Formats: sequence, structure tokens, C-alpha cells
Amino acid sequence: MALRQFGELEAQVMDRVWRHNRPVLVRDVLADLNTDRDLAYTTVLTVMEKLRRKGWLSRQRRGRAYAYEAAASRESYTARLMCDALATSDNQTVSFVHFLEQLSQEEAEALRTALEFRQLPE
Repeated sequence: MALRQFGELEAQVMDRVWRHNRPVLVRDVLADLNTDRDLAYTTVLTVMEKLRRKGWLSRQRRGRAYAYEAAASRESYTARLMCDALATSDNQTVSFVHFLEQLSQEEAEALRTALEFRQLPE
């Protein structure tokens, strides 16, 4: 099954959870989000529960509330999106060439470093 990209509010919630890098309460995420927009507590709670059911957040009871944390890193999510995008291609070699042509100097250097770090099988 292909990984779907997060919706706009899901992405904003996950961004806040990843930034905190620790278990957070719904009210913590709500406070962060409400600097940019005016959302209801129940809206953020609903989104966080959907993300939990999808496997992106886990939760543990903390008093009368739940503390949520990311079940996977931002980098893991990005990698899964890239793999899913590549899987849609009929010619992965050509797709890689097009991808490489679009890389910035910094991105190309990050790719070189990753390839040195991870020795690929022959």
C-alpha cells in the first residue's frame, strides 16, 4: 500500500510534534498552531487521533490527558515518500537522472555522504 502524503493540518501537527522531540499534549500542539491560525482544541485532538490510528503518533496517558509522540522520525517519513514516488516510475533510472538534475549543491553533497555511509549491495 502506498504512503499518502499528509494533509495540510496533519503536516502542521506532525511538524510541531517532531519539533518538540518529546511527548506533547494536545494543548501544546494547539498553542503552537494557534500562533498561525485559530483552531479549536477538538480539531487538533481529532487530527492527532487520526494520525495515531494511521500509525504516525503513539500516545500514553498522562493524568487525565494523553501525551502524544511521533512513532517515526521526519526523515523516515521523507524516505518513505521518496520510495513511494520512485515506485510509480516505469523507468527508475531515468527518474533518478531527472531527480539528480534537480538537486542543489547541498542536496548533492548530502546524497554523496549518504551513499558513502550506506554501502549498497552489488
